[in-house]
Amino acid sequence: MTEADLDQVARLEADLFGAGGWSRAVLEEEFHAPARHYLVDVIPANDGANDDVDEGADDGANDTVRGYAGYWYDGDDAELMTVGVGTAWQNQGIAGRLLDQLLADATADGARRMLLEVRTDNEPALAVYRRRGFERIGLRRRYYQPENKDAYVMAVQLGERIVGFAPAAQGQPAQDTAAQDRTAQNQPAQTPAQTQTMQERKD
Repeated sequence: MTEADLDQVARLEADLFGAGGWSRAVLEEEFHAPARHYLVDVIPANDGANDDVDEGADDGANDTVRGYAGYWYDGDDAELMTVGVGTAWQNQGIAGRLLDQLLADATADGARRMLLEVRTDNEPALAVYRRRGFERIGLRRRYYQPENKDAYVMAVQLGERIVGFAPAAQGQPAQDTAAQDRTAQNQPAQTPAQTQTMQERKD
């Protein structure tokens, strides 16, 4: 994703979520926030027939953005921030492809786990997540406002999980890694706006 994509992403947000969508200003703040990783799925301006998941190598000002997704990662768990697909391009596998790329990128970044929130009544999104190994680990009541809807907290393991004491390097004390394994229930909010994920961004 590049800054040139933000106007189109803001229009998709408005179409998908109305007043609850992220504004252009919020999207720009999120785009420039540290430790963020965002992708867009585009129809390139010079080739309307080909799909392209773009990480921002080109300006892309004239590309058509069909979908977007991103996560936050600062060296602990990766947190899925958003996955959105325009209504004209839903049910084509775009959200799943974006999610697969994010999982691969988070793994390459060194994340051992990815977390997300999803509305408890959004069966299409739940099915997408479950197919990729996400499991429910918690419940956040009345998480989505103003709808007053509950959210499941879900997680998928990306790398080896060490529980207890990790083997120490020669001459170094062992580390208690279990104490470092945060759960979703005690994570602070990470965005300037209500976190939104694929629970409302159906593919």
